[in-house]
Amino acid sequence: MGVDEMPPTGTCYLSTVGRRSGEPRRVEVWYVIVDEQIVLTGTPGARHWLANLREHADAVLQLRAPDRDLAVKAEEVTDRGKRRRVAQEAWRLQPWYAEQPFSIEDWVANSPMVVLTSTRAGRSQDRTPPDDG
Repeated sequence: MGVDEMPPTGTCYLSTVGRRSGEPRRVEVWYVIVDEQIVLTGTPGARHWLANLREHADAVLQLRAPDRDLAVKAEEVTDRGKRRRVAQEAWRLQPWYAEQPFSIEDWVANSPMVVLTSTRAGRSQDRTPPDDG
């Protein structure tokens, strides 16, 4: 499954490994598609899912539409120019973000931003039953 098959923004579930516990963790998060990449982001502030990904970059993205699981590797966005691009696109694609009490500069400085790349070992898996038709 390519990003062109995904809506430009939406919610998904992210399954990570807890950085301290080593236990599976699952959280609902927003994603946006920016420059043909899946990016997880949110309003400025600390997130456990980001801390977990910093420790264990491999994760599973569980999409609702289309209903798929996608094994991914996370890479935190640290370049200020790219962070600005992600923030601007997130605000454009998800107007709720722009309505929050944070400026673009707040987003560039303090928002969680992670690019997810599909891993070879875990190509997308359709969770829907096969059509016997």
